[in-house]
Amino acid sequence: MPILINNRNARNLWLTRQGLSAPPTGPLDVLAIIRQLGFVQLDTIQIIARAQHHIIWSRNQHYREPMLNALLAQERGIFEHFTHDASVIPMEFYPMWRRQFRRMQDYLDSAKWNKNMPGPTVRDEIKTRIRLEGPLSTQAFDTKSTGPKKMWTRPPHKLALDYMWYAGELATSHRAGFTKHYDLAERIFPAELSNISHSDADQVNWLCQAALDRLGVATANELKNFWDAVSLKEARDWVDQTGLVPVQVEAADGGYSTAFAPADISDQLANIKPATSRLRILNPFDPAIRDRTRLKRLFGFDYRVEMFVPAAKRKWGYYVYPILQGDRFIGRIEAKSERANNVLNVLNVWAEAGVRWTPDRLTKLTAELARLARFVGVTDICWQCSMPAPD
Repeated sequence: MPILINNRNARNLWLTRQGLSAPPTGPLDVLAIIRQLGFVQLDTIQIIARAQHHIIWSRNQHYREPMLNALLAQERGIFEHFTHDASVIPMEFYPMWRRQFRRMQDYLDSAKWNKNMPGPTVRDEIKTRIRLEGPLSTQAFDTKSTGPKKMWTRPPHKLALDYMWYAGELATSHRAGFTKHYDLAERIFPAELSNISHSDADQVNWLCQAALDRLGVATANELKNFWDAVSLKEARDWVDQTGLVPVQVEAADGGYSTAFAPADISDQLANIKPATSRLRILNPFDPAIRDRTRLKRLFGFDYRVEMFVPAAKRKWGYYVYPILQGDRFIGRIEAKSERANNVLNVLNVWAEAGVRWTPDRLTKLTAELARLARFVGVTDICWQCSMPAPD
C-alpha cells in the first residue's frame, strides 16, 4: 500500500527542503543556501529588491545584495545558466550540467525563429575580441537589428552572445549593476571541473536525484520541471528504475494525489520539525511558490503573477508578494521601495479567507516590513493604504 502523507507533514517537508522552515537567522553561507535550493532564479525587475537577492535574504536575513556578485565574480562559487529561466547554479554542479549546454545549443540550432542568428564567422570574431580585450557586455558592440521591430528582437551581436552563452562557449564573468559581462568559458569554469566527463545517463541520474532531494516527494513531471534539464521520458524512466516508493499526499482540500519518494520517506517525516511561526514576505519568483499547481495543492493558495496582465484586468496588482506564516500562506501584500527617497511604500495588503489580523500577526507583519526596509537600505515605511485593523 502507498504511504499516506498528511497535509501538515507534506507542507512542513516542502518548507524544510526550501529552507523556509527554520528562522532566517544564524551564520550566513550564501553558497550553502543556493546549494540547498539547487539554483536561484535571476530577474531584472526591482520593486523592493531583485528576485535573486530577495530569495536568499528570505532564508538568512544577514544577506546583502553585493554578496551574490562577489560569489560569482571573485570567488567563482556559482555560475549562470538557464534552468527554467536564467539562474545562478553552484559551480560544483558544472560537470553534471554539460548536457544542458548541448541541449540548449541543439534547441537553438533547430529553432525556426533562429534564422537571424549570426554564423560561426561572426561568433568567432566576438570570441576573439573577448579573448584579447577581456570580459565584454553587449554595450561593447554596435550591430543593429534589421526588419520589423518586435518585442523580443535582438541585434546580431546579442543573438551571438546569447547563443554562445547557452551553448557553454561563453560564461558570465560578472555583472555591473545588472549588466552581464561575457568571458570565455575556459576562463570561468575551473579546469579541474571542466576535465570531468560524465555520461548522459549519469547526468540524468544526478539531475533527477538532486531534484527529488529538493522536492521531498515528486511526480515524474515535477522532476522534469525542477531543472528543465531532462525530458519527461527520462524522468519517467528514472522513476521506474530507481526503486522509489509510491506515496499518497494529502492536499489542502483533503484530496490525495500520487507521487514518489525515497525509500526512507517515513524516517524523514518522523524527523521533520514544524515550521517556525516567523512571518515572511516572499518574492513572486521564490522557488517555494514557482510551481503554482503544487502551491495550490499543498497550501490551498491560488497565486499568479499579474505583471503581464492589463492593469484593468488584474485581481491583485502588478507585483504582489505572498505572505507566509509558519506552514500557511496567510495573505499577500503589494509594496514598493523608493531607495532614492528612503522609503518603503505599502500599497495594498490582503488576508486570505479565514485569516484574522490578530495583534500578534500585525506585529509580525510590521516587523517583517521593517526588516525588508533595512535590507534595501531605507528607513521609512509609508502605508499608502489602510493598515489592517486587528481583530
